[in-house]
Amino acid sequence: MKKTAPVVFIHGLWLHATGWTNWLEMFESAGYDPMAPGYPGDGASVRDTRLHPERLAGLGIDDLTAAYTKTIAGLPTKPIVIGHSLGGLIAQKLLARGTAAAAVAINPGQIKGVLRIPLVQLRSGSAALGRPGNRRRAISLNARQFRFGFGNALSDAESQELFDRWTVPGPGRPAFEVAMSNLRRTSPAAVDTRLDERGPLLLIAGGADHIVPPAVVKAASDLYATSRATTDHHVFPGRGHSMVLDHGWRDVAEYSLDWLNSQGF
Repeated sequence: MKKTAPVVFIHGLWLHATGWTNWLEMFESAGYDPMAPGYPGDGASVRDTRLHPERLAGLGIDDLTAAYTKTIAGLPTKPIVIGHSLGGLIAQKLLARGTAAAAVAINPGQIKGVLRIPLVQLRSGSAALGRPGNRRRAISLNARQFRFGFGNALSDAESQELFDRWTVPGPGRPAFEVAMSNLRRTSPAAVDTRLDERGPLLLIAGGADHIVPPAVVKAASDLYATSRATTDHHVFPGRGHSMVLDHGWRDVAEYSLDWLNSQGF
């Protein structure tokens, strides 16, 4: 695949798509054709999205996956997909369906089959899971919740800066779908990890991540062990869930670029 390959960035819950700006610039400079579409209902800016949370209410994993599938259908070739958090789960679904040529999943949301949800992860998700009615709502994190879930490896000042700059309401439904995935025969969080004929996948974990601890990403990697397709796994020690946005974003972006180059993209 030529370096002009499209790259689709997929953000996670509670962050706006414009948080990928640094990545877009780096990938464009490297010769790719990147884009970062928001969720259905996202405004063009953080401010607009905060003003209209009702636009995101009720959206689930399947709704979001369908929206990115539609976007990809308009591209000239299969893209590389790079997702963070819930976006990392969606990226794996797109790769498994043959919609994407390769995928990088950073701090990826827990897929069905990972049997243990650490208590620290449940605490991180309490903003959504604390009330059953949140399944049908768009909900926001406060600065304290963001500090615990995203900014725990950062200074107080940097965590607050990222919170003020990038956080938006997110649909509550995906958090419930992930939490209940192993209790149901079918789940929107399911990914076919046994496929041999799919593109390469890189799973990236943060060693200090509270929302998706490294053990969860390792367990997801282990689920792919029966596949002959390429699945690589890397941990950035001491990094938290904010690592695509914070002062160390470049390390993660450069590692992703180097890996894509090693896979011929």
